[in-house]
Amino acid sequence: MLFFDPTYIILVAIPSMILMGAASWYVRHANSKWSQIRASSGLTGAQAAQRLISTGNLYGVQVQGTPGELTDHYDPRNKTLFLSNTVANVPSVAAVAIAAHELGHALQDAEDYFPMKVRSALVPVVNIGSNLGWFLIIIGLVLNFTQLAWLGVFIFAGGALFALATLPVEFNASARAKELLAQTGIIQTAEEVRGVNQVLNAAALTYVAGLLTAILQLLYYVFLVGGRRRD
Repeated sequence: MLFFDPTYIILVAIPSMILMGAASWYVRHANSKWSQIRASSGLTGAQAAQRLISTGNLYGVQVQGTPGELTDHYDPRNKTLFLSNTVANVPSVAAVAIAAHELGHALQDAEDYFPMKVRSALVPVVNIGSNLGWFLIIIGLVLNFTQLAWLGVFIFAGGALFALATLPVEFNASARAKELLAQTGIIQTAEEVRGVNQVLNAAALTYVAGLLTAILQLLYYVFLVGGRRRD
């Protein structure tokens, strides 16, 4: 019912595809460009990560490889930084930028960075709400049980809240990465600074696009349930 609604397609589906598609293209474009430019320090992503671990006194953090492309992430559960092959083993500007960004998350974890704790606390809410929310909305509308539909909207709102909580975490990790790379001399030239900024800013745009997409979906459900109530 919802996904065959022309209003949903025009106001939510199409704008969301454009936002996420543009952000994804920009990430891949920036990563592809700066993956071809060698870092003057000659360090690979893994080597840069090890240096930053020592600099930040994060001796409990491990570095491991992970398959895939753009699959780099930090897992706070086992204090492990996972780097894809093109990041871990390549001495490029993009590689050291991505590795430093993930080390930024490790620093946040070590410092009990509050926005990161908030985002982690929202994970189970989002896992439940992403499936349960829209189901309750549909059932509530079909049965004309408005309170149930509003409950679904409330639960579904957890996704938008999670997307909002993600922004300060990711922006802060990127800011830490830029500072660490400059302080340790892993990046040294103005061109490298520009490359790091472009790679990390492109990644940040994906989270902005994700938030806007979540807000569009939430607003659609709010107006859908609210309109049914007026009817």
